[in-house]
Amino acid sequence: MKKAVKVIVFISVFCLIVLSCLALYVGNYLYDYTLNPYAKHNISEKIETNEDVEQASRLWLNEKSVNVSIESDDHLQLHGYFIEQDHPIYVIMVHGYRGDGASIIAPIKKFYKQGYNLLIPDLRGHGLSEGDYIGMGWDDRLDILKWIDYILLKNQNAKIVLYGVSMGGATVMNVAGEKLPQAVKAIIEDCGYTSVWDIFKSHIDMPEIESELAMHMASLVTKVRAGYYLEDVQPIEQVKKSQTPMLFIHGREDHFVPFSMLDELYQAATCPKQKLIVEGAKHANSCSVDESTYYSTVFNFIDLYTK
Repeated sequence: MKKAVKVIVFISVFCLIVLSCLALYVGNYLYDYTLNPYAKHNISEKIETNEDVEQASRLWLNEKSVNVSIESDDHLQLHGYFIEQDHPIYVIMVHGYRGDGASIIAPIKKFYKQGYNLLIPDLRGHGLSEGDYIGMGWDDRLDILKWIDYILLKNQNAKIVLYGVSMGGATVMNVAGEKLPQAVKAIIEDCGYTSVWDIFKSHIDMPEIESELAMHMASLVTKVRAGYYLEDVQPIEQVKKSQTPMLFIHGREDHFVPFSMLDELYQAATCPKQKLIVEGAKHANSCSVDESTYYSTVFNFIDLYTK
């Protein structure tokens, strides 16, 4: 009898160890796949690029801008491109997942032609900024607050607009829920997500129970390796607190960040708000599918709240 009990205990402990190791492996795998900027195998946004155009865009940005930097609250050196022009409006333009400042060159050029001052940061773990994890817009929100302070030190009368695409959209939505200086006049988000939990689950091809367990393990690993839980990152909760006017944009054919998230975010916001649906647009290409409507809507929105 005692021997049988020992066998049962041994098997139970062994199974627990195996399951724990498996859970740890799954959690670390998902972390590396989604949040490690240096991982060879990872999820990436499906945005078509042309290598020659990309090189020309980077050359243009380098010629027009100066390199600037700030130190984050956790002592990372964060890089940005700054284009100064004779205009009272300063636009902070935030790139998407696994991109960098130069990856949103199309809207940068359009905003430049409007005469705005532009600050284009590389988010932590991206481009020339330090950092060994992707913040998914959460820790990044605090970094953007630092960039806002940077602008106000240059010009205390600046009128500041936040603009972000994809994860950049999520970032500026997260910023919207913080206490902002009156200098921040408007926020524009393009194809941002409701929460990291929801967007990651939409890309995990597993049955419901298995995907929930995998997400919880990934969240625990993220807390250990990056300092935040996946559940922490909820732009939809941040926009509920926003007092800053917001423009929500989404392409109807976006399947990377599901189009359905647009209405969830829009309905959650209680601030002055507007939305733009771009027919036929996939992820992060609304600005090129209907360029005229996109930019007229964006610039009219900026004009409305920066008078």
